[in-house]
Amino acid sequence: MKRSEFMARVAGGALAVSAVGAMADDGPFATTEVQIERALPGKPHAGKVLAAIQPHADDLPLFAGGLVLKLIHEGYTGYLIRTTNDDHTGPGTVGEGTLAVSPLELRLRLIFLFRLLKVDTVVCYDPWAHYEENPDHYATASAVEAACWMAGMGKDYPEHFDAGLKPHSVKEKYYFARGPQNVNRVVDISDYMERKIAINTLNAAQGPAGQSGAQLRRRLTEQGLRLALLGNDDETANREYTRQFVLDRDTETGKKFGLTYGEPYHYIGPAPAKVEDYIRTNAVKL
Repeated sequence: MKRSEFMARVAGGALAVSAVGAMADDGPFATTEVQIERALPGKPHAGKVLAAIQPHADDLPLFAGGLVLKLIHEGYTGYLIRTTNDDHTGPGTVGEGTLAVSPLELRLRLIFLFRLLKVDTVVCYDPWAHYEENPDHYATASAVEAACWMAGMGKDYPEHFDAGLKPHSVKEKYYFARGPQNVNRVVDISDYMERKIAINTLNAAQGPAGQSGAQLRRRLTEQGLRLALLGNDDETANREYTRQFVLDRDTETGKKFGLTYGEPYHYIGPAPAKVEDYIRTNAVKL
């Protein structure tokens, strides 16, 4: 075989694979439509339980703060679950800061909590997001996804049932990511953005917000410079720095979908009740 023929066949094969991939993206299992989730009046989620799960103290405030505020405002009871030894990342030894449990132990603990609290909905990192560098993020996400499914099984960890718990499946998942992601839902957080900003500015121990605006304002003053954006006091500086430089993705997402501010998610809802729906539509009395 000539070199030119070999290269042509390889190129042809690559194009064929790409074409198959493109067709698969448009197939019956692909999600192409993005749903906008807006604020709901009243307490439509009263009685439901939310587990907001993060490895580090800044993860949920940065990526899902608006959604969590919205769901709690609409009636959810919320529980915050942190999976790392975050309280030792400031003071303490390096060993304390890097303490870890096995993935199996992490999954077990989450299954126990999902059953104990009867969790309906989780908010967490996307276990299938691309190019996530931080192992805390993808290890947590993987454990959460497995635990959501296994918590509803009747044979996993029977000692839970001996203690009075019952199988309980998590029905809804909101997955967020730092990088590329299959987004099928954008949550309108316009009503909650100011509170989301405030939460991030209060997180002084970790994350890109905290007191960064005030620190920048002081540095510029020492250099004989001023940014009007940062105002004349530390509170304004922190708030507007966070809006402009830390949570700018919320602005960009909002503009793309006709909102003031938005958070993108891969949403997985309850499985359709096909049998019961068919019965309701077609069953007749004997």
